[in-house]
Amino acid sequence: MIIVMSPEATEDQLAHLVEVIEGAGLKAHVSRGTERTIVGAIGNEAKIQQVPFMAIPGVESCMPIVKPYKLAGREFNKEKTKIKIRDIEIGGKEVVVVGGPCSVEPNDTLIQTARAIKKAGAKMLRGGAFKPRTSPYDFMGMAEDGLKLLADAREETGLAVVTEVMDTRDVELVYKYADAFQIGTRNAQNFNLLKEVGKYDKPVFLKRGMSMLIKEFLMAAEYVISQGNNDVIMVERGIRTFETATRNTLDVAAVAVLGVETHLPVFVDPSHAAGDHRFVNALSRASVACGCDGLLVEVHPNPEKAMSDGAQTLKFSKFEQLMDEIRPVAEAVGRSV
Repeated sequence: MIIVMSPEATEDQLAHLVEVIEGAGLKAHVSRGTERTIVGAIGNEAKIQQVPFMAIPGVESCMPIVKPYKLAGREFNKEKTKIKIRDIEIGGKEVVVVGGPCSVEPNDTLIQTARAIKKAGAKMLRGGAFKPRTSPYDFMGMAEDGLKLLADAREETGLAVVTEVMDTRDVELVYKYADAFQIGTRNAQNFNLLKEVGKYDKPVFLKRGMSMLIKEFLMAAEYVISQGNNDVIMVERGIRTFETATRNTLDVAAVAVLGVETHLPVFVDPSHAAGDHRFVNALSRASVACGCDGLLVEVHPNPEKAMSDGAQTLKFSKFEQLMDEIRPVAEAVGRSV
């Protein structure tokens, strides 16, 4: 149930409503907008029907939530959610670009990349300290040593840091070093992991599963939000289809659909969609034109020597070109970079 508070409602009345909801064995989720405060009552439908919401002081109106993604959907929050990561606003007018190598490597690659992407205009640094790989014999990342390198790069450049967490046992460790969690495509329906990061107060970049329906993608976000963490960023990274010309098929339409279905910011990862550096810039332009709130791009000083995903990774000069190419596209759709 969505309960809309009147503009004159007091904090005490809001607290009383939350107390009533929780006393009925339901969960209360408060969303403060610019004009209205909205409270979601989530749980057993029979229990919801028994609560006389309209009799509670401060309540202006209430309506049932039809979609299965109660908290991630537009029904719950008509306003676009804006997420703060350090001094960066995600979901606002600016298209935020996140760059970095696929894996944090045991050399100076990360700091070189951090300096280069910041100079080009990126706002965040990405890099995998824990790397899920198809083969158990491939490089799996540097774990905490990699997290320390990410923190060092942030200290020098001021770039916010996002890195993937793969296991519930590592959430506390990643929380210690990173500014945001990333949930990778292979863990997009790892419900225990989704619930665990939902208990923390750091944003979550949630990548779409390689065979996920958009409804399933939104339900994955619901798992995170249901635990109290409302700061979820949806990341379209291509889905598995019959086509083999690219690593995955970038579902640009998903950006438009998510813009209607959810209030959460939407990013695109053109690198994993393309699987080939030659296509990354074009997919980035298309994604910005379609309305994405940001991009996740793989960048490395020497992709030929990258320890993972070199084929889809941009050199510094190509990344600078990407930034130059998306700026006029962003301006054409009323955004900035």
